[in-house]
Amino acid sequence: MAHGPAKGIGRWLFTTNHKDIGTLYLWFSFAMFLLGGSFAMIIRAELFEPGMQIIRPEFFNQMTTMHGLVMVFGAIMPAFVGLANWMIPMMIGAPDMALPRMNNLSFWILPFAFALMASTLFMEGGAPNFGWTFYAPLSTTYAPPTVNYFIFAVHIMGASSIMGSINIIATVLNMRAPGMTLMKMPMFVWTWLITAFLLIAVMPVLAGAVTMMLMDINFGTSFFDAAGGGDPVLFQHVFWFFGHPEVYIIILPAFGVISHIIPTFSRKPLFGYSSMVYATASIAFLSFIVWAHHMFLVGMPIGGELYFMYATMLIAIPTAAKVFNWISTMFRGSMTFETPMLFAIAFVILFTIGGFTGVMVAIAPADVQYHDSYFVVAHFHYVMVAGAVFSGTAAVYYWLPKWCGRMYDESMAKMQFWISFVGFNVTFFPQHFLGLAGMPRRYADYALQFSDWNMVSSIGAFTYGASQLLFLFIVIRTIRSGTPVSEPKVWEGAEGLEWTLPTPVPYHTFSTPPEVK
Repeated sequence: MAHGPAKGIGRWLFTTNHKDIGTLYLWFSFAMFLLGGSFAMIIRAELFEPGMQIIRPEFFNQMTTMHGLVMVFGAIMPAFVGLANWMIPMMIGAPDMALPRMNNLSFWILPFAFALMASTLFMEGGAPNFGWTFYAPLSTTYAPPTVNYFIFAVHIMGASSIMGSINIIATVLNMRAPGMTLMKMPMFVWTWLITAFLLIAVMPVLAGAVTMMLMDINFGTSFFDAAGGGDPVLFQHVFWFFGHPEVYIIILPAFGVISHIIPTFSRKPLFGYSSMVYATASIAFLSFIVWAHHMFLVGMPIGGELYFMYATMLIAIPTAAKVFNWISTMFRGSMTFETPMLFAIAFVILFTIGGFTGVMVAIAPADVQYHDSYFVVAHFHYVMVAGAVFSGTAAVYYWLPKWCGRMYDESMAKMQFWISFVGFNVTFFPQHFLGLAGMPRRYADYALQFSDWNMVSSIGAFTYGASQLLFLFIVIRTIRSGTPVSEPKVWEGAEGLEWTLPTPVPYHTFSTPPEVK
């Protein structure tokens, strides 16, 4: 007996449609973004002035841990997987993803992973309190009993990422339209293809790290326990061999998004397409051989410090090539400043600032001062928030009319951009000053001389948080009652061919060529 398409909740539970699964990923990631953001609001409320105001130090540590874990693994990564699901099949002319049932599974295990992790907040012993990098022995010998739930949740997230990556690689390599060679693929597809290989390479390393933690905690091994012949520094090596490529896994799809938006609103092709592809591959390769620049203070030999310092600075070269190409694309273009372009330009400026501070912390002798201070927090958020979150927001504004056939309110969207741009900079720029003045990160209390910039930073954080609620309002309003975009139009081509543009035709959906009728 033939069944029709599932209705209601069944449509979403059993869907194998890449657009539905992309939508699920995007809504889930935004829910996690609001959850992780609420943890950040608690942190900034406590740091508004010195002294302990509203929470205990143990809970503060739980908030810093959960904020980092939820934002990195629950908000940013699933958001870009959602964009990949929506856009890659359409960009390469594929009917769907290569492995649609696995696609469904890779999404639906995520809500359970994060429900498991968030539930530790309500368990005896409290949520993990050892920071999002969960260094041993703090996360093994001195961990709360809920650490096992955290380890299980990380395993589930890793399985989801690996399945999603296999799916993307299989789709891109096997399902491109005839005539679309690799060097004709849109940049977003290229960045995700490279990112998927990175994910498959490093996710098992993370799984190994948390499995060794599990063994140390429950089965009497001593991988990270010096008393039993283990080495706590080994944990840092294993974690950062995953963790450094991870930050590029987060930022490479963002580069792809920006490489679509800037050419659209400059009305010029992307400058230096092939160099962009090679720069992306170079960044991916170099990301594997710089992991110990997070560890300049563990007492490594001077030769090791020199190597990791120079290798880290090398990454600045392909990254700078990308920034040069984006600026060259804009140069003498017929630019307009719609909301996606505003976010893209802000991305280029702020990500470059994050890159400069990255070069600063890459200098081993200077890093002795910067290490574990608020300077590192500022650097990281200029890369992650101005990089990943700004580009993700730009992508939603850019492709939302294509997704739902309705146009958002441009003036309201521009207002949301300016509130978030100002809020972001007011939050994180003062943290450079705090770090240089000596304020350590992850502290619930601080000395009186840091109070002014902390107050400014907290005001900025609440401003930025409010802008995200406005973003949510704009998206829902667009989907429910936005202005419908124009109907398909048919033009006669130069050789008598008719070109039909796809149905949603706002001013910025021309990322793929129209179909020949």
